This record gives sequence, C-alpha cells and structure tokens, in this order.
Amino acid sequence: VTVYLITLTISIYFLTILAHTSAAEVHVRAKKGDTAVLTCSLPALDEGSSAPQHVIEWVRQGYDIPILIQFGVHDPRVHPNYDGRVSLIRGTSLQMRGLLLEDESWYECRILPLDKTTDETSSNGSWTLLSVTAPPVFTETSPPGVEVFVGRSVTLKCAAQGNPRPTITWSKDGRPINPQSKVKVGCYVSFHAVSRETSGQYQCHASNTEGNVTHLTKLKVIGPPVIVIPPTDTVLNMSQDAKLKCQAEADPPNMTYVWQRQGEDIYHIESLKSRVKVIVDGTLLISRLTPEDSGNYTCMPSNGLHVSPSASATLTVQHPAQVMKMPSLAFLPTGMRGVIACPIRAEPPLSHVDWIKDDKPLDLGMYPGWTLTSEGSIIIVTANDDAGGVYTCTPYNSFGTMGQSEPTTIILQDPPSFKVSPRKEYRQDAGGLLVIPCQMDGNPAPKVSWKKVGTASRSLFTVAANGSLILRPLSKDHQGEWECSSTDRVATVSVRTTVLVLGTSPHAVSSVSVIPGINQANVSWVAGFDGGYAQKFTVWRHGVQEWLSFSDLSTENSLLVTNLLPATEYQFSVMAQNKIGTGPFSEITTITTLDSLPVVVKLVPPINLSINKSSEGILLWWSVPQSHSPHIDSFVVQSRLEGGEWINLKENISPVESQIFLPGLCKVNVLEDMI
Repeated sequence: VTVYLITLTISIYFLTILAHTSAAEVHVRAKKGDTAVLTCSLPALDEGSSAPQHVIEWVRQGYDIPILIQFGVHDPRVHPNYDGRVSLIRGTSLQMRGLLLEDESWYECRILPLDKTTDETSSNGSWTLLSVTAPPVFTETSPPGVEVFVGRSVTLKCAAQGNPRPTITWSKDGRPINPQSKVKVGCYVSFHAVSRETSGQYQCHASNTEGNVTHLTKLKVIGPPVIVIPPTDTVLNMSQDAKLKCQAEADPPNMTYVWQRQGEDIYHIESLKSRVKVIVDGTLLISRLTPEDSGNYTCMPSNGLHVSPSASATLTVQHPAQVMKMPSLAFLPTGMRGVIACPIRAEPPLSHVDWIKDDKPLDLGMYPGWTLTSEGSIIIVTANDDAGGVYTCTPYNSFGTMGQSEPTTIILQDPPSFKVSPRKEYRQDAGGLLVIPCQMDGNPAPKVSWKKVGTASRSLFTVAANGSLILRPLSKDHQGEWECSSTDRVATVSVRTTVLVLGTSPHAVSSVSVIPGINQANVSWVAGFDGGYAQKFTVWRHGVQEWLSFSDLSTENSLLVTNLLPATEYQFSVMAQNKIGTGPFSEITTITTLDSLPVVVKLVPPINLSINKSSEGILLWWSVPQSHSPHIDSFVVQSRLEGGEWINLKENISPVESQIFLPGLCKVNVLEDMI
C-alpha cells in the first residue's frame, strides 16, 4: 500500500508539470512595490447557487500550503508571507500588492468543487508565472573615503541586487579598470599592494534593464614622500648662483625638505649657512658660489611617516686653480725619498704648477733625481742639502690661477736609525724565552713598535723599554715574520726578522692544487714549516659518501689519486704530520672530474716561407694559415745550424704579422706556430 501511495504522488506531480508546461503559459510582469493581478483561466463558476459548492486555492510552487484559500463568504486564509498583501478580485483572480523580489515564482489557481470526486477535478488548475522586476539597489559598498598605507592591501566592496541580476563594472577616474596580476576585479576590487598611483576616485556601476546606480569611493594612499623631480648634476662657475631642484609628492602633503652636503646639514656648514635657502617646493638655492661649495648634495623630503627617500647630485664649481693651505714649515728625511707637495684644488683639472725656490724659478734640470708629478708635487729620490730652502707654488688650469701659495720652509732632518737591529732569522725550541733586540739611535730614543706580518699573533707578546720583542713562552703561533718600526716627523723606518719555532707539530700546507682527469686527480701542495722534524703528508678526499684518507707519504709534495668516478665533484685537503703530532688541514679544494678526454686540435702551421738575403741580414715572410681553430695567439721563429738543435730567435710575434727581419743569419727556418 505504501509503495502505491508514493507512486501515485509522483504521477500527480508529473501530470502537474506537464499541464503547466505544455499549455500556453500566462506571464505577468510587474515592478517591485507595485500591484499584480494573476487571473484564473478556469471556467466560470456557477454564481447562482445559494450555497457555496467550491473552494478557491492559490498555491505557489515550492510552498507546502496554499498562499490563499477562499471558501464561500468566509474570510480567506492567507500564508504568513503574504499576510495583508493578497486578496481575490473578480471572483477568482489573485491581487498581490507591495510586490517583493522574493514573490517571483509560478502560481497556480485551483477551484475545487465540493460536489465532485477527485478524478473529476484533477484538471481544475491553471499556472501563471509572476516576474518581479527591480532596478539595482546596493546591498554593500565601501565608505565614500578610504585611506590605506602604501604597500598594504585593500579591497573596495560593491554588491547590488535587482531583477534582472545587475551587472557590476568598475572604473577609476573615469577609465575602466582591467584585471592585472596584483589587481583583482569583480564585485570587489582588490589590490595586493597599493602604491601612490593607486590613489584616485573609484566608481562602482550596477545596471540592469530596469535602471542603474553608481557609488563613488575616494581611495587615498598615505605614506612617505616620493621624489618626482630629483636633483641633477650641475656645473657652474664661481660667483654664480646655484639652483638644485628636488620636488616630491606625498599624502599627507605636509612635507619638509632637508638638504645635506657630504652627509652634513647645509645649515650646519659655516661657509654655507649664510648663503643657502630651501624654498617651499624643495629647491635648494646657493648664492655666490665658491670653490668650497663643490660636492655631493642630498635632498631628503619628509612628512613624518617612516623612512624618508633621498636623491643626490653633484655640484661642480669651476674656478681658477687654487692653492690650499701650505704649512709654513716642513721636514724632509736626509738620505731618503722626500716629497714637497703643493695642495691644490682645480676645476677644470690642473694643467701645470710653477715652483719658486729661494726667490728664483725652480729649474729641475739643476737637481738630478728631482721630478715633478702631474699633481704638481716635487719628488726627491734622495734628499740632501740641496732640498733645503723656501718654496712657493703657483697652480694653473684653463681658467687661470687664484695666486701663489704662502711660502713654506723645507728643513732636512735625519730619519730614525737602528742602533741594534734583529738578525734575519731566529730558530728556537717552543716553550722557552725568545728576546729579539731592536734599538734606535736618538736622545731621547725614538719609540719602537712591533707587529707580526700577515696574520696577527694570537699568543701574547711584549715590547721591552729598550725596544726588544719578548716572546714568552715561545709557541707555535709566534712563528712567522715580525717587523720592528720607528716613526718620527720625517720618516718611518722598519726592519723584519723571521721566527722559526722548533719542537712543534707541522704548520699547514698551502697552495693546494688539483688537476682533474677522468678517473683520477693529481694533487700537489706547498709544504709548511716542519716544526724542526721530518714531516709526512696525508691527502684526504671527500666524494659521494665520506672523507677518506690515503697512506702517509714521504716528503713528496704531490700525489696521483686514482679510482675516481667521471664527471663527479670531489673535495681535497692535505694534512702534514711529524713525530710531535699532526698539523691543521689545508683549505679545501673542490674539483669535478672530466667526463671525457679533451679533444686536442692541432694547429695549422704557416706556409710559403720565403727568404731574402742581404749583407745586413735575412728578411723572412710567410703566409698565415687560413684555419684559425683554435685561435692563434702568436708565432715563434726558430733557427739551427745544420745538424744542430733548434733555438728560439724571436718569440711572441703578433698573429697579424707575416714578415720579420733577422740581422746576421745564414740559415733560418720557421718551425711551428705556438699558442
């Protein structure tokens, strides 16, 4: 019985669908908020009967109960969703007031006579499609104004409802927005990271056949300034006024501009602060330029947000060559190299310098070993009494000169000298005391300083009052080259000595070199100090698995490592050992074995060698080979006496040359070209 009822219900449902889809459909259209009348297309009822013989129902597709039931003169029963909005007019037509978008659906009119059976009333129904149209109405929008910090993400929202379903389009400042990698456009506009260019007025436009609506949102991107007009390198003449532009944009726009020269605020530079001004748009004005104004100027706009940007430019002030401050007194070391400098500032660059010595123009030809540099300094190879005197210099460039220098008096002074010097080398066992003397002449004696050359010593050392170096206890780390030096106002002198510490483990080997083959590698190295005992070496190799060592070697400084894999990366390190112990590992050298042997390409020799003999010698000429694979770097000319050995007469002959003159030869031949 249960199965039968289910089957019956399904059959009625399909009959209903067939009824309202096969017959001519009634379609009623009305706007949201208006009133619609749905007519019932069933036959007219018998109004003459004194007693009601039927029930009128209006049902909605998908609803479990009718939206209106009318029996005779009784008040109709109305679905809660339609309470106060529906009623019957003209007998069976349904009037629906205050239409909502949700009212759109299929509606069926049913007239159920009470005096007939169910089978007789199965066709008493008609379907009407109610379409409720409405212009777009925004259901979600962004505020009229949105602020976001530069670099952050933001989403502008815009959602609308209406019937038909509205289409959403976006534009910025009147131009459509196209989707990009960092901009997603749909009902929302999303920016992954906003920039200053993202700012603007965004318009969301929702439209359908019933109308359209527009919503505006002004997006403001706030952040530190962006320099839009940076300063540019400028060249001006002395006494002109400089104008360095620097214009920035920012939001908020309350910007201040700071200018620096060589990293110092321009208002803190004594020579500048009375002649500079920064105007509102960021431009730097410098009046009455002087040579000292040349330099690198940096503009830094700021609105108080995060790190300010900066832009730099170089201001070059052209002027005649100018002497900077010359010392009134200068000293040169007797018997040593000396320099008498003329401190110059010149833009354009210096052309030459004139020197006056003791009120007479300086003639360098009178002083052997004296030269003048391009910077105008006098170089004296060995200073003697000739160098003493009063000097002035006058520099020149294409703009001329700003005058002569103040006079400077040159006085010769003996440089520091060694009273006691260290020996060239010291050998001593570790653990003891080593004192290396180093004393200077003078009263008082010049101060002596010591340092280890190259890598600084990690072990302690002291310098005695008399200048001697004290190493106690002597350790392996003290080994190496040491330098004793002394400085006075004219020169620095120094002397070096080597300390070899005996009775220690070996020192690290150096210069590890590995030449790879296909299945082998030739490892070579330079031995370090042996610590006073015979040392042997172990080569360590790291390949695809782990570090492996080879047998101890004798004093050989190379090893051929075999049984390697082709085209494989290997690492090598070498360690020395003696009877005291092992030294440190060398630095690791990494190579890749060859995949195959390299192809050796034989060079094509020159051809058509010709000889022209004369009393002065022999002229050789030849034809350069056409094939240049590989490239020829140079030629070599060789000769021999009959039955003798070939010897090189001329090397490194350019590959573009094809002849050479050789004086005083009888027989010459070109053997081969060399790469």
